Amino acid sequence: MTTDISITVKPNEEKNTALIDAEIARALEKKGISAKKGDITSVFVKKSIDARHGQIKILLRYKVYIGEKPNGDGEFLPSWKKADGKRRVVIVGSGPAGLYAAFRLLEDGITPILVERGSCTDERKGDITALESDGTLNAQSNFCFGEGGAGTFSDGKLYTRSNKRGDIGKIYRIFVEFGAPEKIMTDAHPHIGTDKLPGIISGMRKKIIELGGEFHFDTLCTDLIAERSLSGVEMTAKGIRTKNLKTGAESELLGDAVILATGHSAVDIYKMIARISPSSLEAKTFAVGVRVEHPRALIDAIQFHGKEMPEAAEYRLTTQVDGRGVYSFCMCPGGYIVPCATAENQIVINGMSGSGRNSKWSDSAIVVERRPEDIPRESAEKAAADGCPALAGLYWRTALEEETFRHGKGQFAPAQKLTDFLSHKDSTELPETSYKPGVVASRLDDWLPAEISERLQKAFRDFDKNMHGFVCDDALLIATESRTSTPVRILRDKETLECTGIANLYPSGEGSGYSGGIGSSAMDGEKVAGKISEKLGVRS
Repeated sequence: MTTDISITVKPNEEKNTALIDAEIARALEKKGISAKKGDITSVFVKKSIDARHGQIKILLRYKVYIGEKPNGDGEFLPSWKKADGKRRVVIVGSGPAGLYAAFRLLEDGITPILVERGSCTDERKGDITALESDGTLNAQSNFCFGEGGAGTFSDGKLYTRSNKRGDIGKIYRIFVEFGAPEKIMTDAHPHIGTDKLPGIISGMRKKIIELGGEFHFDTLCTDLIAERSLSGVEMTAKGIRTKNLKTGAESELLGDAVILATGHSAVDIYKMIARISPSSLEAKTFAVGVRVEHPRALIDAIQFHGKEMPEAAEYRLTTQVDGRGVYSFCMCPGGYIVPCATAENQIVINGMSGSGRNSKWSDSAIVVERRPEDIPRESAEKAAADGCPALAGLYWRTALEEETFRHGKGQFAPAQKLTDFLSHKDSTELPETSYKPGVVASRLDDWLPAEISERLQKAFRDFDKNMHGFVCDDALLIATESRTSTPVRILRDKETLECTGIANLYPSGEGSGYSGGIGSSAMDGEKVAGKISEKLGVRS
């Protein structure tokens, strides 16, 4: 028989195997299970830290086998086949949704053709270095665009609450197969790190090519090749038109299906869908705000109550202000803040951590919920005039990023001390920051939309009650965090997962509006690819 056991130990007891064995035996007795020591095999499943109530506890979860041995199911990897070239699926975007869709197609021998507007990881590193060092932006290859997607060079967090959407264990196992640390299988909040993930992604690409898949880097999807059906209502996708950004060569890529795995920043893709089938888009709730950055030692002291721990402390904060959620997002312990613009006249920021999470800062987005009805009239009217009201939130997000640019200097981002933000005054000096392009003092409290800044001010005061010391002179706010998710959803059929207005087109991942983050996007890519295999009659 098997059973799940959770035990609690102190930080200095985590590696005491004799004590842990005794605690597991005690937990079994409480369940009324009696067994000899030699009949018990415990397999470590998950670790988490509970720092509430002033006392740090390590929570360990095990699957315990009594009278039998583990069956090894946890080590399962899918069996990939060599693509036969007869069936081809075009995948636009090589982020987690696109990569895992490709691997799922290869389980059935279907050829994946990945089209990526950005560069491969090695070249992308150079583009990112230029952006951070002197503000030189490559609009097609940056922190958001390029091989592996936005997560490759901005953290590699894998944690997701969307476990019911697919087999998250399978997602993790594939990452481990290509070099991710084994601990992602057991950590409560698994994280690879931006220093490790590029090499892992490169290994995935090499495997896909070895199995017969194709990659087209620095290649922009310029249009969808679609035919109108006899009914005159539904369109059917046949492939895409592309442009090589280095040579200028234009071409067509045809396939049995097209997967859109383009991420939350591909504004041109939403406009393409709006032109072809505007009814296939709908506005959705998203969130915008700022990044708050503290010295890591301060956050560690608050969360661990002054006790030393080997890892950097995390936090999760949430509150309701005037009918809208305000919450922390993508908290980066021991991390950095990075520039994530995708156009010359924008400033967009995000956070990341290396695998060691050992920088001297900790940061998090603090964002305010924005619903479709919250979008200002100007953006709504512009979207309606362009024939697709669903784009209103996207237009407003772009306008906010451009406003942020006007208050910065190149990619130097506008910033304000948290205490000055709450006191409505200028910051005469700013704390040291991890943000490499640099920051300039700015009255965020003046120019951020009032419905954002006023909610943030109330939320920060609430957060300080839960984490006393969170509001301090060493805390820095940097604007603007605006790419937490997409403001637009590409509608798809609940059963077939095809776009409602365009047959054979499969929106997937963050850009589709149906997932968020690496883990859930990867599962969504797998799910969509499975539906395509099913439609083609080859699903294994």
